[in-house]
Amino acid sequence: MDTITLRLFQSEDAPWLIERHGTLYAREAGFDGTFAPLVAKIITDYLARHDPAREAGWIAEAGGRRLGSIFCVAQSADVAKLRLFLLEPEARGRGLGQRMLGHCMDFARAKGYAGMTLATHESHRAACALYARNGWQIAQTRPVRAYGCDLLEQTWDIAFH
Repeated sequence: MDTITLRLFQSEDAPWLIERHGTLYAREAGFDGTFAPLVAKIITDYLARHDPAREAGWIAEAGGRRLGSIFCVAQSADVAKLRLFLLEPEARGRGLGQRMLGHCMDFARAKGYAGMTLATHESHRAACALYARNGWQIAQTRPVRAYGCDLLEQTWDIAFH
């Protein structure tokens, strides 16, 4: 694989990001067609309202091919929210997820956030293991019916010291 770079998300990345979330989550988690429109709304809101001084999104890329995404947005004045973390299957297991998570967390620290939060599902075991290895802790777990599936939704938090 070519050298992987992380670059800032651009509006031209939106169709790819929406499609890949919809396709991968359908294939890997059984999510229905309601998931991609949620991703589209998140991206539309980000493009319309994000504060570039405190929020950013990145695309991992190699040889002009997009391999993943991660976003850091404001949840509140003191807490950042990790969103839209995605890795293409062929990019997994090579340390790229760790690199992207570290980059996002470093950004949040540099922008003065006291901590971060994220929402995921218990079924995303590899991502949850990555969060745990980096000091994140489960703050809440609750059963939900979403995207055509019965899921255990988790909120993970980390405080910066």
